[in-house]
Amino acid sequence: MTEPSTVAHQVMWTRLISVVEEQAQALIRTAFSTSVREAGDLSAGVYDDQGQMLAQAVTGTPGHVNAMADAVGHFIRRIGRETMAEGDVYLTNDPWEGTGHLHDITVVTPVFHAGGLTGFFACTAHVTDIGGRGFGADANSVYEEGLYIPIMRFMDRGQVDRTLLAIIRGNVREPDQLVGDLHALATCNEIGRRRLSAMMAEFGLADLADIADFILTNSRKATLERINALPEGTAQGHMRIDGYATPIDLCVSLTIARDRILCDWTGTSGVDAKGINVPMVYTKAYTCYALKCAIAPEIPNNAASLAPFEVTAPEGSIVNAPHPAPVALRHVIGHMLPDTVYGALDTLLPDTVPAEGAGALCNFHLSLRPRTDAPAGARRAEVLIFNSGGSGARPASDGLSATAFPSGVMTMPVEATEQAGPAIIWRKELRPDSGGAGRYRGGLGQWMEVGAREGYALDFSAMFDRVHHPARGRRGGADGAPTTIAEDDGTPMKGKGRQGVAHGRRVCMGFPGGGGYGQAVERDRAAVRRDLAHGLISPEAAARDHGLDPATIDDTLARAKRGEVF
Repeated sequence: MTEPSTVAHQVMWTRLISVVEEQAQALIRTAFSTSVREAGDLSAGVYDDQGQMLAQAVTGTPGHVNAMADAVGHFIRRIGRETMAEGDVYLTNDPWEGTGHLHDITVVTPVFHAGGLTGFFACTAHVTDIGGRGFGADANSVYEEGLYIPIMRFMDRGQVDRTLLAIIRGNVREPDQLVGDLHALATCNEIGRRRLSAMMAEFGLADLADIADFILTNSRKATLERINALPEGTAQGHMRIDGYATPIDLCVSLTIARDRILCDWTGTSGVDAKGINVPMVYTKAYTCYALKCAIAPEIPNNAASLAPFEVTAPEGSIVNAPHPAPVALRHVIGHMLPDTVYGALDTLLPDTVPAEGAGALCNFHLSLRPRTDAPAGARRAEVLIFNSGGSGARPASDGLSATAFPSGVMTMPVEATEQAGPAIIWRKELRPDSGGAGRYRGGLGQWMEVGAREGYALDFSAMFDRVHHPARGRRGGADGAPTTIAEDDGTPMKGKGRQGVAHGRRVCMGFPGGGGYGQAVERDRAAVRRDLAHGLISPEAAARDHGLDPATIDDTLARAKRGEVF
């Protein structure tokens, strides 16, 4: 048989990417948790028989997929290659060998072809509840944060471990939802396995060794070409963010060198007492993602394209937290890492990276319990709601409003949220003036109000940052608006932690905007008028930040009222 041509290899590579995208879409369609179905908080990938990631789905988050890139190696080591068999499915939620906290479950399925172990499929999904204190920052150790599932078999030669399911059901608040998610994860891997087997039969492949070598060799070569075309040098980045009780300093030293880029997080604050700490696997995931976006965004993500990005951090720092540090909200810190990296990269590669954005997702978790006046048949519910602030303005365009960068998850629809439990979303709209002014405007955050239905008590778990340290503009751009949170009677609430809400009260939130890029006086006048006409900025901001005179403001608003297009 002749060797496959370069074109054939490229076709197979593209087919693998399609296979894992179908795998991810199957998970979205079958998952029980709204965080997966509606927000896309998941990942999917295919690996060779050594556990090297060959392709990832476009759908998903970098925190999941880049962390999951290393996870399969842990599964091989702990399960033992010699014990693996067709029909096996393995799982874990180990924060240090999975994706950073107990609420993410990673499932791995070995693939056999012609009697031999050919590779693996893996997927990860965020589950709404894993027991313990519930999703939030209040724990003092990982033991309080929920049920820990070590790397183990979920299915042994096609047989589900019923004892494991009984333990899971006995330790979580939403057992049907979680068990449903486990089956969805296993099923999406099975879909990937079938598609891969069909592809191997179509191309006459006995194993994945040849295509794996083609993918990894070309990916590494292309990434190194991008790196070696950059000017060498070292620069520092720093960001101060809210933390839990005290501010956190993120410090990075970035070095562009021959064949590699190094990021060292020495100088970053130490482990926090509460659950905002970040395992190293998650720090590596988002640091690499930031560099990949800026330097080699078109090169597909796999083990080789990630390898030249080297990440280090002192053990005991908040970005390399050792067991048993509490880590439930590792994303609140981890999502700030790319903007910290970009602060350093902006020195070395001017006009390349955006201004700071909201960074951390604006998530919150509602625990709703029936009161004595609850309707018949009422039951408690756990509702996790994903939301986003604004992203930072870019060197040549405005920031994206209500868009999650770097996580990439989607904002959850009101209708889906209210179906998940007895919650009411009273308000959800863009927040005018929240994007930092500049030559290019930062993306807008959102206004949101939420409460419980009649007859339910509400505990609100906040997972916010940017309350005291808003997103900073770049190159003279203004800062974005900070996060705000209070009950509707003005009672202030904390940016992080579980808090009871008085009966009948609503929680009112303003999610942060992204920073602006460049001086506001340089913004195109037509763009300012368009922002004003669309309600993205107020008349006061148009005058204050951009110098629009009262006559122009009045004319713009009058034309907008008549429905004229800007």
